[in-house]
Amino acid sequence: MSIGLGGTDTRHVRRGGRSAAVRGRTPATPPETERVRRPRAVLVEVHGTLLRVEALRRRFREVGRAEHELDIVLARAARDGTALALTGTRSAFAEVLRDALHAVGGPTLSDDAAAHVLAGLDTLPRHPDAEPALVAFARSRVPAWALAHGAGESVAGALDATGLRSFLRGTVATDDLAAVPPHPDAFHLACAAARVDPATTAFVSTQPFLVHGAQKAGLVGALVLREGERLPSTVTPPHVTATTLPDAAARLLALPA
Repeated sequence: MSIGLGGTDTRHVRRGGRSAAVRGRTPATPPETERVRRPRAVLVEVHGTLLRVEALRRRFREVGRAEHELDIVLARAARDGTALALTGTRSAFAEVLRDALHAVGGPTLSDDAAAHVLAGLDTLPRHPDAEPALVAFARSRVPAWALAHGAGESVAGALDATGLRSFLRGTVATDDLAAVPPHPDAFHLACAAARVDPATTAFVSTQPFLVHGAQKAGLVGALVLREGERLPSTVTPPHVTATTLPDAAARLLALPA
C-alpha cells in the first residue's frame, strides 16, 4: 500500500501481469482552493493596473533618453526598493526611483531632467478598463482600496486626476508601511491600514510576483494579463486569472460566498 498526495489511499492490485491502482477515496481538495471565497474587500494595485505607467516613455523622449530606459529604471527601482526593505531600511519610493533614473541615465541626465520624468507619475492616464472594474465592485458593495508604491498624497492626487478615486474607499501607500510588496508583511499592513481582514480580501494586479506575495499573505489573488503575458513558472498559480480588469472583477465576484 502507498499513500498518494492529498491522502489518497492507493492499493496496487496485480491484474493479468500488470499493476492497476485502486483508489480508496477521492483526493482531497488542496486547502488553498477550499478557502477561496468571494472577497468582502479588494486591494487594487495602482501603477500598471489602474494607471498606464508606459505613458512615462514620452517623458523619457522629451529629455533626450531612449524609451526602453523606462523598463530598466522600473526594474532597478523594484530591485533596490526590495533590497532596502529586506535590510530593514525605510525609504521613500520617489527617492529610490530617482536614484534608479540617475544610475541608468548616468552623468548626462541632469537633476531637472530626472524631475521632469518623475513629475509624470502625477499625471499618468488610467487604463480604459479601470473604471468599469471599480464600478462593478462598488455596485456589488465590495469596497475597493488602491495600493501603490509611493507617498499617500502623490498617489491620491494621481487617482484624483483620472477620476478613479471617487470609486475607491481609500488609498494605501507603501511609504506609510513598514514593508514593501511583494513581502507578505506589506499586505498584512495594507489590510490593517484599510481595516479589512486579509482572509476576506482580494488583491488585483498585473504583476505576477505581487499577486504571489498577496496569496502568501492569505489574500485571494487575481492576476490580469492584458497582453497575453506568460505566467512565470516560479510563482504560485493565481486564484483568478483574467485578461481585463472587468473580467477579473467578475470572476472574483462570482466566487462562492
